[in-house]
Amino acid sequence: MEVSVTEAKGQLTELVRRAEAGDEIILTRHGHAAVRLVPIRAVSDRKSRQVLLRAVRASAAKKVTRGPPAARSQDFLYNEDGLPK
Repeated sequence: MEVSVTEAKGQLTELVRRAEAGDEIILTRHGHAAVRLVPIRAVSDRKSRQVLLRAVRASAAKKVTRGPPAARSQDFLYNEDGLPK
């Protein structure tokens, strides 16, 4: 459902109720979509947050790449005398 911002001012309560019920409400400005009203998801409990954090940490651990140590990372730019190649 698309509603202009001007029209939405008078029926905001109804639009919020419909968005909470699952209807897609898009507010338009000058005929172009501007924003979408969506319900806020319920706050998750402690256990589900811990599960999510473990999954994120495990995913991040897989992405870690091991390269040269930072102190030696630019050695390829210089010769044995310390001058640029």
